Amino acid sequence: MSDQTPLKIVRLTPAGRGAVATLLVEGPGAADAVGRRFRAAAGRPLASCPPGRLVFGHFDFGAPYGEEVVVRVRSRQSLELHCHGGQAAVAALEAALEAEGGRTVAWQDWAAEHNADPISAAARIALAGAATERAALVLLDQLSGALRRTVDSIAALLARRDAASAAREIHALLRHAHTGPHLVEPWRVVLAGPPNVGKSSLINALLGYRRAIVHATPGTTRDVVTARTAIEGWPIELSDTAGQRPFCEGPSADDKLEQAGMALAQDKLAAADLVVLVFELSRPWAPPEAALVRQWPDALVVHNKRDLPEAPGPPRPAGLRTSALKVEGLDELLSAIAGRLVPEPPPAGAAVPFTAQQIRRLQSAADALARGDLASARTAIEAVQASAQE
Repeated sequence: MSDQTPLKIVRLTPAGRGAVATLLVEGPGAADAVGRRFRAAAGRPLASCPPGRLVFGHFDFGAPYGEEVVVRVRSRQSLELHCHGGQAAVAALEAALEAEGGRTVAWQDWAAEHNADPISAAARIALAGAATERAALVLLDQLSGALRRTVDSIAALLARRDAASAAREIHALLRHAHTGPHLVEPWRVVLAGPPNVGKSSLINALLGYRRAIVHATPGTTRDVVTARTAIEGWPIELSDTAGQRPFCEGPSADDKLEQAGMALAQDKLAAADLVVLVFELSRPWAPPEAALVRQWPDALVVHNKRDLPEAPGPPRPAGLRTSALKVEGLDELLSAIAGRLVPEPPPAGAAVPFTAQQIRRLQSAADALARGDLASARTAIEAVQASAQE
């Protein structure tokens, strides 16, 4: 914010339509700027209202009747405007306040500016995007200083040239490096396998509602179908993909729609945090199935339709046995998915790096210590101390 435009307008409520939206007007002249547009229903001037008072009235932004708002006076330099939650009403209020000399500021920038500790500021921003209670609790620990205290401890160890102890603390932090960024962005779990083995039925059973198309014709799922859920408290994005070409039995090779679906599936698989390969227990194990397991050796293998007799033939690889139809084996599957994604859940109060920037810098410090470069390690840790949300 420049000195010429010190008055800030901050939208505190999240994007999207809601019943009520809240704008913060903050800075020198805030009460005067709002007072020039606001008319209290009781006729009392806004400037005469004491801090903490809620005042109902109308805000004039050029419309015939104005906008009904409730103003909360925090101080002469800080007021809240509570208005109808539609985007049009909020945008009109922002435009009117900009005409009074204010400048709209992203809430993330405002939050960073109002928190002396950049790590806590980043945690506050990340907390707004936490999709589950478990993720929020981990971020609350960081907001309360868990990561800051550990990073400061590492910096103190490096200042004393205790490289061994510093390295141990850094590696302890990096054990949670895969968990931290997913506290806001969900883990991507992709179901793949031959067509008509029950992938769509399985994802529907896991989600608890019908999200994917379920049909007996091979190749029905020609697009990537995704849905978000939580598994053992962790945010997860489940994706159901089209069967891959070696398994297609119905459509011809020149079916461009199906080919596009398979290409999308390959892209989704390449970006997955966990691939779940689904096969049908009542089908004989064949070379194409074995090829898919070789292609994704780290995948979680599931043999679905355990309610049907197992087909004779070559032995199949070990895997979980489920029945989407009978809703059997799903608890074991959910536990297995959570265990693969978060093999070491952080305990309450643990320090967890939660941004890609923090993790890169911690890894740089670890690499520097491994080669005996204490100066570079100190620089990297100082950067973590000063880092904010990317």
